[in-house]
Amino acid sequence: MKAGKDKVIALHYTLTVDGEKVESSHDREQQLWVLLGHGQLIPGLENALEGHEAGDTLEVNVAAADGYGARQEDQIQRMSKKYFPQANRLKPGMVTILQLKEGGQRAVTVHKVGMSTIDVDLNHPMAGKDLHFDVSVTDVRDATEEELQHGHAHAPDAAAH
Repeated sequence: MKAGKDKVIALHYTLTVDGEKVESSHDREQQLWVLLGHGQLIPGLENALEGHEAGDTLEVNVAAADGYGARQEDQIQRMSKKYFPQANRLKPGMVTILQLKEGGQRAVTVHKVGMSTIDVDLNHPMAGKDLHFDVSVTDVRDATEEELQHGHAHAPDAAAH
């Protein structure tokens, strides 16, 4: 079966930027499960996976424009420390997760820490960077009706939600 929209794929990957390993699914207990065509992956990686089958390995170079986009210098925002659960531990350069009003989360980089506020860079930490992925596709299957309704893949043995 070939990967494409509304297919669930399981994969292992290693992400490198400028020759430095950034993250790898091999460092976790489980591979990544993704429902294709539902915005779970950056466009460049998702497009590269189209048409691949279980057992395929591929190297994917994703330009910044097809990854997390260009860096925008006007994305520094001052916020109250109350929005950061670990505010007193944050230091410039650290990446933290910001809970959004409309739901969901966003990774932000701490720019400056003040007495009652924190300046954060709202650009994704990988914005403006070209990405290199080494990918091994381990499974491709049709999505279940429940996965399509939820808009994401469910890994085998995953807890129900």
